[in-house]
Amino acid sequence: MFSFRLLVSAIALTSSFSVMAADTLPTTAPAPANNPTTPEKVQLGKMLYHDPRLSSTGTVSCSSCHNTMLGGEDNRPNSMGVNGQTGGRSAPTVWNAAFNSVQFWDGRAASLEDQAAGPVTNPIEMGMKSWDDVVARLKTIKGYQTAFESAFGDKNAISKENATKAIAAYERTLITPNSAYDKYISGNKSALTPQQVRGLTKVTELGCTSCHSGPAFNGPGAFQKFPVFPDGYFDAQYHFTKDLGLAEVTKKDSDKHMWKVPTLRNIALTAPYFHNGSVKTLDVAVKMMAKMQMNITLPDSDIADIVAFLNALTGEFPQQTMPTLPGTPGTTFN
Repeated sequence: MFSFRLLVSAIALTSSFSVMAADTLPTTAPAPANNPTTPEKVQLGKMLYHDPRLSSTGTVSCSSCHNTMLGGEDNRPNSMGVNGQTGGRSAPTVWNAAFNSVQFWDGRAASLEDQAAGPVTNPIEMGMKSWDDVVARLKTIKGYQTAFESAFGDKNAISKENATKAIAAYERTLITPNSAYDKYISGNKSALTPQQVRGLTKVTELGCTSCHSGPAFNGPGAFQKFPVFPDGYFDAQYHFTKDLGLAEVTKKDSDKHMWKVPTLRNIALTAPYFHNGSVKTLDVAVKMMAKMQMNITLPDSDIADIVAFLNALTGEFPQQTMPTLPGTPGTTFN
């Protein structure tokens, strides 16, 4: 596997930008063989993604916590589900989630399809008792019968598997290319400011890209321990170690405080930060990452440069149009 660090060093030492072109964010996401992306499937997935009727109270949709009108999440420390309940983790962004090797903060879902199935029946999130209940509800909505048949070519296409496939197909279109960083590494030397270039150099020198590597700055899919260097002062304020991360799923001591490496793409828009959303600002997040992951105390000037570079990772958001959801004329679903 190529070294992202060496490539970034090369860009600082030479005038050639072509060596970095492979690290621009792709404009399309690969789809699994059993779920090819089609316009009909994407349109259905968009409807399901934005439909609060997939929740027990009819008040919470996927987009409630992962808002595509914003940074792909909700800017809350902890997202709010049915009946005003809140969980213990901050919603990760859905933008560019197609380039994650695993999904959820603890990486318990191997694919977007697997991820889409989880929140619907989570009692704190969308609160449906079972997917059988979801399917039964969808079958009562005539417009969904037509949309599922169009997407999957079967009059009896409404199912958990097809619903999650459609949602995943829509999510694979949520890509934000052409950030200032992408333009810079493609050859536009003026795309980054001098301060942003200093920040790029600094994150490389510090080794941030050993975890946040690749086009999405989210690594090759491996988990990373956080914090590596626990800090009692920070933990007393932000409670980072209260959540055991992957160990909450596997129950293995070796998995304690292991987390999926999150993308740095659009990070300037996705405050608050960390798995529990306890840090409100990006500069404080950078300061704590340096201290708790590398045991380094960064000067304010370096923090400012890194924050400036991270702002250069904000991409171009494809225009989102809200779908017209199929109605239930003359009646209600519950």
